[in-house]
This record gives sequence, structure tokens and C-alpha cells, in this order.
Amino acid sequence: MSTGVPLSEPPKGDAAILPHEKVFPIQIGSQLFRLSGASIASDAPSYFSRFFEEQLESNPDGNVRTLYIDRDPETFHEILRHLQGYYVRPKDGAHFVKLFADAQFYSLPRLIAQLFECEIFIQIGDRHFQIPRDIFSSPGDSPNFFSLGFAVFFASPTAVFPGLEREGLLRPPSITPPIVSSRSGDVFAELLHLLRGYPVHIRDEEHRACLLRDCRYYHLRGLEQKLIPHDISYNLERRQFEITVRLEDVRPSGITFVPDGEGSSNPNANSTITGGWVHYARPFVDEDHRELIIEIGGGNTLVDLATMRAELHGLAKARVTSLCQVIANKMNLPANTPLSLMVTPGNSSSSSSSSNNNTALTGDRIKIHIDSSTDITLDGEPFSPSHNYDTTSNGSNNGTFQPADVPAGYSPLEGNAPPPLTPSGLYPRLQTPSAAAVQPNQQLPRKRRRVDGSERSRQWVVDRGQWRLRVHPSANASTGTSQMEVVFVAVKLEAHSSQRARNARRSFVS
Repeated sequence: MSTGVPLSEPPKGDAAILPHEKVFPIQIGSQLFRLSGASIASDAPSYFSRFFEEQLESNPDGNVRTLYIDRDPETFHEILRHLQGYYVRPKDGAHFVKLFADAQFYSLPRLIAQLFECEIFIQIGDRHFQIPRDIFSSPGDSPNFFSLGFAVFFASPTAVFPGLEREGLLRPPSITPPIVSSRSGDVFAELLHLLRGYPVHIRDEEHRACLLRDCRYYHLRGLEQKLIPHDISYNLERRQFEITVRLEDVRPSGITFVPDGEGSSNPNANSTITGGWVHYARPFVDEDHRELIIEIGGGNTLVDLATMRAELHGLAKARVTSLCQVIANKMNLPANTPLSLMVTPGNSSSSSSSSNNNTALTGDRIKIHIDSSTDITLDGEPFSPSHNYDTTSNGSNNGTFQPADVPAGYSPLEGNAPPPLTPSGLYPRLQTPSAAAVQPNQQLPRKRRRVDGSERSRQWVVDRGQWRLRVHPSANASTGTSQMEVVFVAVKLEAHSSQRARNARRSFVS
């Protein structure tokens, strides 16, 4: 028995020659059906039309034998309605699978085409969904969990069972209804709402995390980029569009480098010149690159105000290292011109050992830049540093200010960046205890650890920080050469300067 190859449309030159008024008996399972030639010819060529045409050709005047097929008669009732001209709509996933398998088995080209145009029935958790086939057509949303896991439903009519030998096929392969029992149907309903173009109100960060978790599970990368926390705005003073993204949400494909003097409309310009800023565009979503502001949270950043360097810990360190490697690749730096990311004084040996890489990982501290435009919240209170600036040597500033006390090795930033705040201007009020902190007649302890004194005033733990990424040339004192360097320019910082400030934010678990 041959089922033939299903077609999306009936061939125009291969019409059935069955008499329309003649009745042809077909027994499906235990039930006998009588179909007219017109009904069989309505969706032909099929297994039915070929069977009866062969009989009429061999014996035009004889009786027509009954066609026996061992299939489900209940499903054939729906197929009979289709042959009689009624539109058959699947009720659920199980019904769809039965119609789909029998339409393939009987080689009914019109019904096959109809089923390939209707929605896919999928059960997620305890909820049933009807999904349009083109709903995953947005950039980044295909291939995905459904097109790979349930490929038989998303294939073309001619490739529904790839590799299957149809000649002599006794039974079509069994197909299970698409079911994803391990995920939430309510969350998928919201994702489906977003895929249809409607907005979804994100109630809180826990709700957003649920949506993102299932986006990654279903491999909907384009939808994921729309859901990640971000902020896009236009900075009038800098004349730049800006995008703020969490460090863990930055994707390498969205990174680009824009040299000074170049607009964001030319993100792929060669960066072998003075310096520039890192820009970003969300993959699959944004068409234009904007100036990147990365947000680093989790209390993983330790800032040393004396040296104006920051020390990263945990995953943040690995992510920043990977990010700067991507920046070096985007800049097309040669192998013998490393992009200096982390420089610790007196650690030149590790620098030379990393010269074959685009990022010279010479320590665990990155150069930072904090200026008068940085918004700082320290120990839960707004922090206003003292601006310790000196005029030029001739006593006049000529409209500019020069830092009075800058860290060793500082090189000025360009690209509309204000001069840095001095270390003494950032921690003068923390070097001595506040009078309000000492009670009358209170006896201070004899011994105090040094970390509670000057070290505490010079180091901040940044709970959350927003940073721009600046790349500019920097002189290497040990080799006498110049190399490109990444500097983190502080935009907004929330930090604490002592364990007491951290403990003040704690809450009891009960």
C-alpha cells in the first residue's frame, strides 16, 4: 500500500476521473462509510482516489470492491466532513495530532495544507494554547524550543517526515501532542501576549525574572532582549543617546567602539586613533548603537580612592574581563598592542606574559574616573565631595581648573569628561569620627584596627554603580610606549564606607 507524497496543493493536471454520482464503500475500523465520487475528488489525488481509479480502469463495468483501512473511525468522521466541503477545525492538541497523522496517511493534499496553515495546539503546564505558526518570525525568536522540539509541526508539507520511506508504509509514525509540563502556563500566556505585539505590565523584579527565565528556556532571544532591564534616554549636555544595561545582560554582538569625533551612525569606524567611547545596541531589537552605561550591582566593586582604582570580585570580574576582550576585538587591535584593562603598580611581569592577548590582565584592579558630575550616595546619604582644585602656576585659571591632588599615573580623559575629583576631596569628612557618633563620657577602646581609620575613609564598597566605558591611549612607564586603556567613568554610585553602614541596612529575617 502506498500513501503517496503529501502535497501542499492538489496538482492541477492530475484530477480524479471518478464518476461524481457513483458511491464508493470505505470501511474504517469497524464502521462502513459510503462516499460519492464528488467527495473523494474534492481532495485528490489521494489514497482513496488512486485505489478506486485502478479498479475502474481494470474493470469498468464490474462492482467496486470495498476499501478496508484499519484506522480510527471517529477521526475519519471529521475527514469525511472535510471531503463533503465543511471546514474542519481541531479542538485541541490531541485532536490536531489525529487529524494531522491521518491526513498524511490518506495523502489528502488539501487537508494537509489546511492543517499546516492553522494554529499549533500546545499544552504548557495545565493550559492549552493555539499558537500561530508565524508568531516566532521576529528576529532572534527562531530557531527556538518549539521549532526544534516539535519540528514535525513547523516543517513544510513536503518535509514533514524527513527520511521516512513512504513506499509500503503500513502506519504513519506516532506523534504525541506538544506538551511542556515543566513550565508555567500563566508565564507563557504573558510571553505569547508580548509576541503578539501587546505590552505586558511587569509588576516587580521577581515577575521580570520569571519572564526572562522562560524566555531563555524557550530560546526566544529577541523577546528576551526586549524584557531585560534597560533605560534609553537622550543626554542633551553630551549630545548623545544613552542606554543603561546591567553588566550580566550585555551581549558581545551589541558592543561597538565609536572614536572621538565620530557619531553613533558610524559604529564600525577604525579606532586606531586617540580614543573613544563604547556604544551598545540590544541584539535583534535596536537598530542604532547608543553610548553604553553598564550597571554593576551585588556589592562586587571595591573602590580605592587613593589610587582611583576599583577591584572587582566574583562573576563581575570575569564578565568585565570578557567585555574588555570584546572591546579589543571590536577595535581590531593588533596582537602586539594589548588593550590594558587591569593595571596594578609593580606587576609588570604579568603584563609581559599577557602581551599576546588583546587584554593585558596584569592584576585585579581597573582604573576609574570620578568627577563632579558623578552622583554619589554614601552610607545612605547624598555625598557632596569637596572640590579641591588649584589654578594654574601663574595664578590665573584661564577659565579652566586643574586638580590639586591627582593619583599617580593619571592621564586626562577626553570626550567631554570633566576633570577628576581628588582623593582628598572625596574622603575628608570620613577621616575623623563624627562628634555625634561619640556619646558623652564614653570611653573609646584602647586599640582600633587600622581598617577602621584611614583605610576605611579611602575605600568604598560600591553596592550599585553605573559606569561609562572610555578607551584612550595611556603611557606605559615601564616600556616607554603607549597603549590603549579602558577607564570606567562613574555616573552614579551607591556605596558604603564601613561595616557599620552595611549593617545598618540589614533586616531581621523574621
